[in-house]
Amino acid sequence: MVDPVFALIDCNSFYASCERVFRPDLQRVPIVVLSNNDGCIIARSADAKPFVKMGEPFHKVRETLKRNGVLAFSSNYALYGDMSERVMTTIESLVPALEVYSIDEAFADMTGISDREALGRRIRAQVLRVTGIPTGVGIATTKTLAKLANAAAKRWQKQTGGVVDICDNQRRDKLLKVMPVAEVWGVGRRMNEHLTTMGIKTAWDLAQADAWTLRKQFSVVIEKTARELRGTSCLALEEAVPAKQEICSSRAFGQRLHELEPIQEAVSTYATRACEKLRRQASLCRRVRVSIRTGMFNPDEVKFTKGVVCELPYPSDDTRLIVRAAQQGLQAIYRPGHAYAKAEILLLDLCQKGQFTDDLFAELQPLAAEKVMGVLDEINSRWGRGTLRPARVPITPGWGMKQELKSPSYTTCWHGLWGARCR
Repeated sequence: MVDPVFALIDCNSFYASCERVFRPDLQRVPIVVLSNNDGCIIARSADAKPFVKMGEPFHKVRETLKRNGVLAFSSNYALYGDMSERVMTTIESLVPALEVYSIDEAFADMTGISDREALGRRIRAQVLRVTGIPTGVGIATTKTLAKLANAAAKRWQKQTGGVVDICDNQRRDKLLKVMPVAEVWGVGRRMNEHLTTMGIKTAWDLAQADAWTLRKQFSVVIEKTARELRGTSCLALEEAVPAKQEICSSRAFGQRLHELEPIQEAVSTYATRACEKLRRQASLCRRVRVSIRTGMFNPDEVKFTKGVVCELPYPSDDTRLIVRAAQQGLQAIYRPGHAYAKAEILLLDLCQKGQFTDDLFAELQPLAAEKVMGVLDEINSRWGRGTLRPARVPITPGWGMKQELKSPSYTTCWHGLWGARCR
């Protein structure tokens, strides 16, 4: 039996790279990307890292960034999502099987391929040519080792050309001995502290540790990590993405809301987006939780948070029914006199269509509702999100996220398309 070989393809500073694709003038300009409402730093280009830490509040470092020539962008998730799909489609055309792990990274199957490093370089070149996004490729016999190889490909990009293959045991052991244990996939800050007190400081130390002791002292996850570092594959490639058990849609408002009506608009908008995700994975929802809260950090504001779970009459993916339930829940929990900062919709108790057993006499979702939702999704897919929407969902909400530094949606909006000017 042939041993499995995995490659991890990871986009370099993905959000910042997406901003640079359509702005060639920014190739040598350090970039940071901000969280919702331009709150914190959530992404940095490599040349911006010396000037700002991840997670820093933007208002605190705004002058520092300006002084060092670092350009800030509001998050543009429509652009990032579309660019991610293009990257993954390109990679998928070059490998036997692919597992999309996150918006900017994927595991590929390289089992049985003789010149793996050449394929890795081909993937990098093709993704860069088609999308303009730079990537790193790590190749190994386990997923955990592939992650580590990818980290090495990024750390020593000039020496490796962005591709590192550690299927050879000697190359694997050499890398494990120089990589800190904090770089290992799944080892967070707190776990790193525990391991360091046990004398486990490098990936090599963790690989040599007794697996059963790790399991007893920590968890089966860290035990599998140690086994994977030794070259024993414990994690298979998952080509089919499992359906989510809960779906959440939540955003902080761009400003404090006091009246019920704009909060109703926000709740309807979030419920509509959650229903889109629900239908995308062909699931039905039995319960909806709606919650609202004030700001949590301003000492001058009165604190208030409350949520309620609303039962649906039958498992459904009908936006109209779920929005109606969410509105009823909002009416029950809303209290006047507060400055609300955020609302959240959570779809609970999900099940797949045709895979649930209910009461023989229980009401089922009408077939007409499925047809209406199908038409709704088809039109919005063709003409853009929000072309058809519930009446309570506004086109340009006054409570929307603060995105003062947002770049155009170059690939997903007609108004954002590049233009050519003739002289």
